[in-house]
Amino acid sequence: MRDLAVEFGNIDIYVFDQLHKGRISQSDKVLDAGCGSGRNAYYLLTQGVDVFCVDVNADAVAGVRALAAGCGAAADDHHFRVGPLHALTFDDNMFDVVICSTVLHFAQDDAEFEAMVRELWRVLRPGGLFFARLASSIGIESRIRPISGRRATLQDGSDRYLVDEAQLVSLTATLGGQLLDPIKTTVVQDQRAMTTWVVRLIDNLKS
Repeated sequence: MRDLAVEFGNIDIYVFDQLHKGRISQSDKVLDAGCGSGRNAYYLLTQGVDVFCVDVNADAVAGVRALAAGCGAAADDHHFRVGPLHALTFDDNMFDVVICSTVLHFAQDDAEFEAMVRELWRVLRPGGLFFARLASSIGIESRIRPISGRRATLQDGSDRYLVDEAQLVSLTATLGGQLLDPIKTTVVQDQRAMTTWVVRLIDNLKS
């Protein structure tokens, strides 16, 4: 039997779902935005996908860069950058796929959240795939403790910026996208709700 943990690493199961649906291919140029330890980059790197990574944590970027080098993938300054998602240094329309898993809920307010999303969509080519997984209030509205605006304390004690369905649907339309999958939310008992937002970009930064 194949050792799936060795083959795929700790890839987000929802990113794996996009692979299974054929939406991420070997020929794609992929940005892992907020790459962390590289759990979503690992498999792609082993398959020869042109992977770019950015994170505010320099040690995290260095770790994934070393991982890329070990896979024989590009590991230069062009591919690996340190910086915030609201001020990316990549060119417009550069990527076929943008993956942003468990990062956007660290926004402090609406302005920062929208700035991050707009930057991620700016670097995505028209027709490209945008994948995000982030904390939300969906299904747990009565169980969170509001702080300010959309920031709230979750049942697990963490403070997060929480999106909801109406906000994601509105942003999708405003920025010129089309939902590829229905917005899906997993409610983790007594902890949090995590929502998957998968969009095909039709018009880059519509308005």
